[in-house]
Amino acid sequence: MNRDPDYSAAYVVLETDHPDGIAGHGLTFTTGRGTELCVEAIRLLSEHVVGRTVEDIAADMAGFWRSIVGDSQMRWLGPEKGVVHLATAALVNAAWDLYAKIEGKPLWKLLVDMTPEQLVACIDFRYIEDALSQSEATELLQRVAASRPAREDEMLRDGYPAYTTSAGWLGYPDEKITALARQAMEAGFRHIKMKVGADTQSDLRRARLLRAAIGPELGLMLDANQVWGVDEAIAAMQVLREVDPWWIEEPTSPDDVLGHKRIREAIAPVRVATGEHVQNRVMFKQLLQAGAIDFCQIDSCRLGGVNEVIAVLLMAAKFGVPVCPHAGGVGLCEYVQHLAIFDYIAVSASLDNRMCEYVDHLHEHFVDPVHVLHGRYQAPSQPGYSAEMKPESVAAYSFPDGGEWATGSRRAGGPAARALTTPRL
Repeated sequence: MNRDPDYSAAYVVLETDHPDGIAGHGLTFTTGRGTELCVEAIRLLSEHVVGRTVEDIAADMAGFWRSIVGDSQMRWLGPEKGVVHLATAALVNAAWDLYAKIEGKPLWKLLVDMTPEQLVACIDFRYIEDALSQSEATELLQRVAASRPAREDEMLRDGYPAYTTSAGWLGYPDEKITALARQAMEAGFRHIKMKVGADTQSDLRRARLLRAAIGPELGLMLDANQVWGVDEAIAAMQVLREVDPWWIEEPTSPDDVLGHKRIREAIAPVRVATGEHVQNRVMFKQLLQAGAIDFCQIDSCRLGGVNEVIAVLLMAAKFGVPVCPHAGGVGLCEYVQHLAIFDYIAVSASLDNRMCEYVDHLHEHFVDPVHVLHGRYQAPSQPGYSAEMKPESVAAYSFPDGGEWATGSRRAGGPAARALTTPRL
């Protein structure tokens, strides 16, 4: 449970010699202290990116990804998890942003326009072939390829369903919870999520308030942010099931596959969602194989960038588990809108039990911020992955020399002191 987060990011700029000055922008989200570790890992991994051409990278996306995660010395610090994998995500996402900008397409459209064979060629199948082979992945994509245009038109017209977490943060007074819930309903949201895990009786009281505010028809999700052990989670959900929760998110450690499975079996029909802190495709593979989760929550920075996300989307499609991306923080909403729209158009071909998290926070710092209308993400139209931040925001908040630090308006030296650190590669 993140009791005192400072929304922060390690922010990467891949500069090029393109005549129009096109650059790739990527970030990896953090909650404060430790961001400098991500920055240093990015610098160490950058030798696998700097000096390459976009054409070279695009011609062998799986090989490009493998060159970063396969660094034989850096792998000792992972492999494919923790700080090193967060750094991988920042670099890989920046490369995809650059590729999409050069092609003149938003990332979701770049992916949608790829053939099944081209998409499969982006994936490193090492460690997951026992759950999803290359031929199976190709077949899954081919099965829905012909109907892509209709779903693309639908996304451009209607957008992708979103749910909001803004009404349910821990620490909000009761009046604010009720008011924010009503505002969310008026804005068109049909699902609302609240945080739990501080105290079960307090959680139940707040959940009753939210359920009373939104009525019996709307979805109410609960998020424990890993605070419980397995037995605690089961006991807490026996109490909280009173409010008819649609899911419980991260009920225990994200690494505990069998724990998730046991919780899922014990609390049914309440469903289990996880993925925000699931660190790679191998962990997702095991959660899916074991039947441990009802909802797969990919995170655009926890996984190693777009390549690995595609692998997880395909595994989830094979196992019939809906994907509901995690978002919030700095830039995560900007990222995952592309992934959710791509998943619907080219992979899952379904909106059943699918929605993407939305938090109305810090979007003003981005060149191409998310746009949510009537409770739906509107499909981005600008080229790239929507991660580029406004120059004035970068200048003001970069640590330690940004203007916000010089004026003393930020807590210099505290957790927020790592708010934005930018290597230009």
